[in-house]
Amino acid sequence: MAKLPSFLKRYFWDVKFSNLDSKKRSTYIIERLLELGNINALHWVFKKYPQTTIKQIICQSPALSKKTANFWSLILDIPKNQIRCLQPDFQKIHKAIWPY
Repeated sequence: MAKLPSFLKRYFWDVKFSNLDSKKRSTYIIERLLELGNINALHWVFKKYPQTTIKQIICQSPALSKKTANFWSLILDIPKNQIRCLQPDFQKIHKAIWPY
């Protein structure tokens, strides 16, 4: 099992940190750290995972906020029309479930 460094523990308060495997749960880990991570966490993400994997997760993730998705689209030069959570259809469904 590929363990995460201890300095990332604060971002995974809702799961048993010692059971997180950076290979098996890469999507969850990348989403969480792109959304909440500080500069050290982000450096770790970009060292650990290929940029193509990170971009793919940004494009497909329903878990990222609009703010985070917009930020990473600018930083990584991803067209906004390729990011699922920025699409009007997705936003309409999301607002129907959680209108806040």
